[in-house]
Amino acid sequence: MKSFLVIAAVVAGLLGVPATASAATAPDLSLPAPGGPLPIGLRTLHLTDQQRADPWVPEKRRELMVNVWYPAVPIGRTPLYMTGAESAAAVAGRKLDLPPDALSKVRVHSKENAPSLPGRRPLVVLSPGAGNNRITLTSVAEHLASQGFVVAGIDHAYEAWATEFPDGLRQCVACGQSPDPWPAAIANRAIDTTFVVDTLLKDRRWSIDAKKIGMAGHSAGGSATAASMVADRRIKAGVNVDGPFFGTVSLDRPFLLMSSPTGKKYYGASWDETWPRLTGPKKDLPVENSGHSSVTDAAILIDQMGLRARLPKEEVERQYGSIDSREALRIFRDELTGFFKQWSAR
Repeated sequence: MKSFLVIAAVVAGLLGVPATASAATAPDLSLPAPGGPLPIGLRTLHLTDQQRADPWVPEKRRELMVNVWYPAVPIGRTPLYMTGAESAAAVAGRKLDLPPDALSKVRVHSKENAPSLPGRRPLVVLSPGAGNNRITLTSVAEHLASQGFVVAGIDHAYEAWATEFPDGLRQCVACGQSPDPWPAAIANRAIDTTFVVDTLLKDRRWSIDAKKIGMAGHSAGGSATAASMVADRRIKAGVNVDGPFFGTVSLDRPFLLMSSPTGKKYYGASWDETWPRLTGPKKDLPVENSGHSSVTDAAILIDQMGLRARLPKEEVERQYGSIDSREALRIFRDELTGFFKQWSAR
């Protein structure tokens, strides 16, 4: 099976853009506003699972950075999209002609540490693609939170290009390893997911309904969604956006597969092999003209910077397709919201 496609494009930096991007011409960057009626808050959590060693750095306990978006009282300051250190790493890694903090200033629509609105809420867990930081799914997360969900985006340590922890940046240890590290990584992500769900259910800052939990992921995160559902039956419904299935996956709960032509080319065999073993309500939804990374914020930011025409044609087709990034995001947001409202939040 091909290694995860996202690594080649963005492991060195969030956007995967060429060095010709110019600070003089780069516009102000912002994510599309969420479409729901509720204002949203964002809290960033640093979690440590004291019960297990990190599979990539065994001398450390397993640590995770988690973003939690949630319906909130709209007070407080707007958070950074990413930290200054993460932005500087992305800019330097791709030799961009941008200020080091440029990507930290992408405008978002939440309020940092805002008080939660009252009410018992369904939970959606998000898992990013291989090499990708949790922030790459912010546009989807903010939309779901504005619709009434608590949304937890997990940064699986040492599996993203650069994630800032309290003790500094951590790079991707898994990326580029041989033999293929991702089957084991996906199994470990399932353990991460259960740990995060357990932690959030105990946290009084959110009133999460333990009977209303869903999960979605992009690429490796889609693979992790299936593995997490196998391992943890509390997850009532799952969405795989363009990720392969690893091993034998059998599920009796609702499952949505959203795919690009690129994903179909590389991962279609695993989808066809697994599909008969998904015995609950299921839907196969190709997103026409999309690319492997169309669900991510990178697609939006690439278009805002006017960089499609300056990227290699093959990379654009593989990662972003020919679809307008805002239209692709609308499709992903609408489908995920409808799916979780129908299957995990009722």
